[in-house]
Amino acid sequence: MRDTNIVLYQAEWCPYCARVREKLTDLLLDYKVVNVPRDHAERGIVKEVSGQTGIPVMVDGEVILDDDDDIIPYLERTYGKTRA
Repeated sequence: MRDTNIVLYQAEWCPYCARVREKLTDLLLDYKVVNVPRDHAERGIVKEVSGQTGIPVMVDGEVILDDDDDIIPYLERTYGKTRA
């Protein structure tokens, strides 16, 4: 595993979050997980970080992304292609 400063705000039941976790695993990246409640009204931490309550949200230093379709290409560009 490669050390990173990545923090992933997510939920285990979220299929979009699962896509991001899979990509992080494929790239052998170590990251911190913050599981958030199902209820959007209870996601204050996500709102603080990203300005909205949807998940997944990934923070990598100064970079904050809030959609799996943005997060996955960012991970590929920043940390390399997936394993063969």
